[in-house]
Amino acid sequence: MPSPTQSIAYAHQNHARYLAELQELVRIPSISTLSEHKPDIQRCADWVAGQLRGMGFAGVAIMPTAGHPVVYGEWLNAPGKPTVLVYGHYDVQPVDPLNEWKAGPFEAVVRGDDLFARGASDMKGQVHAFLKALEAMLKHGELAVNVKVLVEGEEEIGSPSLGAFIAAHKALLKCDVVLNADSGILKPDLPSLIYGLRGLAYFELWVHTASQDLHSGTFGGTIHNPAQALCELIAGMHDAEGRITLPGYYDRVRTLSADERAELARLPHNDAEWLTMTGAPALWGEAGYTTVERFGARPTLEVNGLYSGFIGEGSKTVLPAKAMAKLSMRLVPDQDHEEVERQLRAYLAAHAPAGVRWELKALAGGPAALVERDSAYMRAAVAALESTWGVRPVFERAGGSVPIVSLLQKQLGVDSILMGFGMRDDNIHGPNEKQHLPNYYRGIEAFIRFFANLAE
Repeated sequence: MPSPTQSIAYAHQNHARYLAELQELVRIPSISTLSEHKPDIQRCADWVAGQLRGMGFAGVAIMPTAGHPVVYGEWLNAPGKPTVLVYGHYDVQPVDPLNEWKAGPFEAVVRGDDLFARGASDMKGQVHAFLKALEAMLKHGELAVNVKVLVEGEEEIGSPSLGAFIAAHKALLKCDVVLNADSGILKPDLPSLIYGLRGLAYFELWVHTASQDLHSGTFGGTIHNPAQALCELIAGMHDAEGRITLPGYYDRVRTLSADERAELARLPHNDAEWLTMTGAPALWGEAGYTTVERFGARPTLEVNGLYSGFIGEGSKTVLPAKAMAKLSMRLVPDQDHEEVERQLRAYLAAHAPAGVRWELKALAGGPAALVERDSAYMRAAVAALESTWGVRPVFERAGGSVPIVSLLQKQLGVDSILMGFGMRDDNIHGPNEKQHLPNYYRGIEAFIRFFANLAE
């Protein structure tokens, strides 16, 4: 197998062009949840497809789904070598609140070592990094594994069309391993590999009483206030130890082994830094577990939004007719989002007061995922990161959810190597999202080394 030396040198020489291209990509406002951005979704898919065609990929296509299209391309000129399916997404989150951005969210401004734009880290920076790694290797004849690329446009809305797409194209997507770049590292000088992701269950809970809002002086104290009832229901979903009280919620939760707890304890986490990063006055969570274990290896139940009654400026003495909460749960192996929904319904049936009606809507759900830490593919990733950063990476379990990982495990029977280069302070999903450019450039080199290592 030829060494990737020429590819790495080429990548180093082209940093300025890479940055200009990345800025061009992130300037496309491909917001998947807003229908007015559908033309931008198509424009972004065209951009990615154009990159694949330009580097010589075959079978490049913008493939329809029930929602936004998938971009696909393949390079299968390494007979007898492994086939890698490279996954990414080209869609981004909305930009609200707009007034908190220091520059326009799609201006792609560089300040110091950071590129600021929606999608710069999550995940256009990661997509562009693997595209440039493949470009460099193909230009110098150093790509010696087979590669299929799948870049979807619905990850930020839960990938609702992806399961059906994979099921319909299993032969096309057949591979030995997946490289999933929708990931990150802990610090600029410390690479990491994620081997566990939490699942998701997301709900909208409504509590109703009267047929319309009422005068709080006349009717207050005579019928139940739905806002109060909702708050009491939510408050009862955790006990004093921070444990979730839904019946049977922990029945399927795997116990953390001593070995895994020791591995997680190696992560360079600092509770004081965590408080500084969040701006919170104190930590909170399930008793008996460290912060690292709570955010990656234990299940949660969170309130994502609340609405009821009068919420404008000033005062209005109203007894609201209804109240609503958005609830999400991050799930761990082997929890099931449909079973968790039944547990939530059982809790509500047992604890909702007689004077209210409640309605629960399931909005999204998906399982957690764990991948093998000592496979040949994971060892190739470890070696690539160590060669690039000069330090051995650490393993971590992430608190978020990436639906494609469990989908591919279930439908194609393959594990994913989660190898991206964003950071926790990149403000993904929030104002002033950024990509740390030294990570991005080293990420291109690490991808080159990963593909080279797989060929050995």
